[in-house]
Amino acid sequence: MPNYRRNRAPGGTYFFTVTLADRRSQALIEHVALLRKAARRVRTTRPFHIDAWVVLPDHPHAVWTLPEGDADYSSRWREIKKAFTRAVGGSVWQRGFWEHTLRDERDYAAHVDYVHINPLKHGLVERVCDWPYSSFHRAVAQGVYPADWAGDGAADIDAGDP
Repeated sequence: MPNYRRNRAPGGTYFFTVTLADRRSQALIEHVALLRKAARRVRTTRPFHIDAWVVLPDHPHAVWTLPEGDADYSSRWREIKKAFTRAVGGSVWQRGFWEHTLRDERDYAAHVDYVHINPLKHGLVERVCDWPYSSFHRAVAQGVYPADWAGDGAADIDAGDP
């Protein structure tokens, strides 16, 4: 396995993709409460802000901001993955995860949009607001997005692969 070097920006904001070993699995949505519980538990000991998060059947995407002076997102993901695995049993996750350090407001906005449009992109729903496992609903309540954002398709939304 190559020696992948991760970017570390203390207090930074990051985009993540974490994938199940079996890409046909539905484990994340079947056990979404256990994933949420694992993330809450880790946040009590290793705080981070969830800017955006979507849980798809076989992978979540997330945008997190870490506390000032802290760049250790790896241990947070390791603990979330371990807690979820213990709860559901078996070998669940692919090794590692994909991470991107967000560079500026435009990069941030593009990745948050990407997180929220993903259920539509994968054909899981016809409207973004119909996917229940997403921080999109919180963002609508905060006035960040209109409830009908992306309408019935992603054609006019700039939320391509980051």
